[in-house]
Amino acid sequence: MPNPLARDLDHVLAHTEGLWEELRGKRIFITGGTGFFGCWLLESLVWANERLGLDAQAVVLTRNPVGFRAKAPHLAGHPAIDLELGDVRLFRFPKGEFPIVIHAATEAYFEPSAQQPLSVFDPDIEGTRRVLEFACSHGTERFLFTSSGAVYGKQPANVTHVPEDDPRAPATTDTTTAYGHGKRASEFLCAMYARQYGFCATIARCFAFVGPYLPLDANYAIGNFIRDALAGGPIVVKGDGTPYRSYLYAADLAIWLWTILLKGESCRPYNVGSEQELTIGELSRTVAATAPGTEIRIDKQQIPGAPALRYVPATRRAKEELGLRVWIPLEEAIQRTCSFVSAATEASAFAQQVCLGR
Repeated sequence: MPNPLARDLDHVLAHTEGLWEELRGKRIFITGGTGFFGCWLLESLVWANERLGLDAQAVVLTRNPVGFRAKAPHLAGHPAIDLELGDVRLFRFPKGEFPIVIHAATEAYFEPSAQQPLSVFDPDIEGTRRVLEFACSHGTERFLFTSSGAVYGKQPANVTHVPEDDPRAPATTDTTTAYGHGKRASEFLCAMYARQYGFCATIARCFAFVGPYLPLDANYAIGNFIRDALAGGPIVVKGDGTPYRSYLYAADLAIWLWTILLKGESCRPYNVGSEQELTIGELSRTVAATAPGTEIRIDKQQIPGAPALRYVPATRRAKEELGLRVWIPLEEAIQRTCSFVSAATEASAFAQQVCLGR
């Protein structure tokens, strides 16, 4: 059966030409390989493996191999991928050398809550340290850590795009910022291990994204909007629609991550995302345009004079140092995501009917 992501994966391959030789015949260890980032890394790896004859092998750490086999059976059953059951904080080290390690596992980000900050902070730190211990004892040469724009703390209203050298950080006494602090501390661990043990640790500070495999029922506004639109509406904006965000399409994200891993400078963070800012209200209208006539409901009234809330990166380092850019515009990214979700839903419904003998 043809891969529904073939056009996207050809796009990834076209913009990563020359990078894949670094992976020829090598073993790759990936955490978080069954999540949104991980699925795109595996999809593109398998695509490159088959078309370029790389003979690369990936060992993927997952807490739920059964769930992954149900979600992406073509990846879970691929001969180049070996699923390893385990928790990132406690996993047993696979034997042999792994020149490439990608640490993409993370605790899910939720709206800030002061109730249980350690449940977010501790797993991130412990998991990162465990993966770094694995890397420094298994012949790792290049290491990628997927960090977050949350490391900058609250973006000031007068800073439209936050750069990597911005000195701001989450407040040390604000326990609602545990996620951002966990990522900052994990970056520091990466730098210390890389310098002490002599491998290259690259850091991708990731912002917001859209594309196939993005959960539609989690804390991602664009995913929720796509879900609402495909269900016939209304699209529900839970706030007042004024915060600014930007979104990078998943195929472009895969290009950025592979490039940062294989060409990025060690211990030099790169922001990953789009600089095309828009408000959440504008985003809801952009998604609604994919299904004309879809109603939009904004739950809260805008407070006059309130400063704008922003979460938008500056990406000069990625553009100037690594030659990266946004290739797929937001409107097309949304349309491709909707098409993928619709096709997957239809395929699932058909399979269910077949199983029921209808």
